Amino acid sequence: MSNAAAVPSASPFLAACRGEAPSHTPVWFMRQAGRSLPEYKKARAGTTMLEACSTPELVAEITMQPVRRYGVDAAIFFSDIVVPIAAIGVDVQIVPGTGPVVAEPFRTEADVKRLRNLDPCDVTYITEAIGLLGKELGDTPLIGFAGAPFTLASYLIEGGPSRDHAKTKALMKSRPEVWHGIASRLAAICGEFLRIQVEAGAKAVQLFDSWAGALSEADYRRFVLPHSTAALAGVAQSVPRIHFGVGTGHLLEAMTETGAEVSGIDFRIPLDQAAKRLPDKVLQGNLDPAVVFADDAALLAETDAVLEAAKGAKGHIFNLGHGVLPDTDPAKLKLVVDRVHEATAR
Repeated sequence: MSNAAAVPSASPFLAACRGEAPSHTPVWFMRQAGRSLPEYKKARAGTTMLEACSTPELVAEITMQPVRRYGVDAAIFFSDIVVPIAAIGVDVQIVPGTGPVVAEPFRTEADVKRLRNLDPCDVTYITEAIGLLGKELGDTPLIGFAGAPFTLASYLIEGGPSRDHAKTKALMKSRPEVWHGIASRLAAICGEFLRIQVEAGAKAVQLFDSWAGALSEADYRRFVLPHSTAALAGVAQSVPRIHFGVGTGHLLEAMTETGAEVSGIDFRIPLDQAAKRLPDKVLQGNLDPAVVFADDAALLAETDAVLEAAKGAKGHIFNLGHGVLPDTDPAKLKLVVDRVHEATAR
């Protein structure tokens, strides 16, 4: 990162990202922009997910809702991992209750050529939405995000969500040149999507690799690591980068090799264990999203336990160990935010 980026920040979130001592442990939640909020459901009424993601005023409103309600230390840009591939013309729909569904799956050399580069002109609504947010967020930093090449590729190859990723793994082994062709083009698309968000005003980025945990470490290093590294490289000198995967306890060390400054830890690994394995990394996480459904005393005890486990880390950003569940009571998340802020005030 550049010297300019290392200047101490008034933002606890940005300070923590850089390994500095923030005024309190910063907190934000994955999938905090919407899902469980009644104001989100009201704002989204009558729109599809992709329509919502391409409407600047709606994107800005939904991104702001959890900031207003919870007082979190960072906003996560409201979008979806398939937005950039939809923007280049891939026929993908987000089916409620299912997830992304691709009309014509990608499995051949000819399919690789269907993945053209992303141009800023394809996503002018992103730049416009971030411009609107800049006026409202004030000192609260905006996190840009993208889906990682492997997770996007798995949707393209499988044609939709998959439990075993069988077609994806088979393509990796049988036609590695096709796999690397798809993944390298997706890395360029993801990288440009992140760069566009940063150029527009995002102060940090997160790369989500939802399904990388389905791979062995050997396969991750061979088939995924180079492409995730490439996706993050385009913003390496400008903003802090967070990398998060689900069920990736066996991949923690490998995933840090992407160069991301912050390692997102899911709820399956205690933070003190992660800190021992990654002594030079700022950690993000990792309250189990389901614990938010427990009673207040249990929830606060679990929140305190996460803070305690993080004490050995180089730095800590409090988050859930995955996304906010749709039926979450917003009052519970507010309780967590207030507890973290009060317990860690310096």
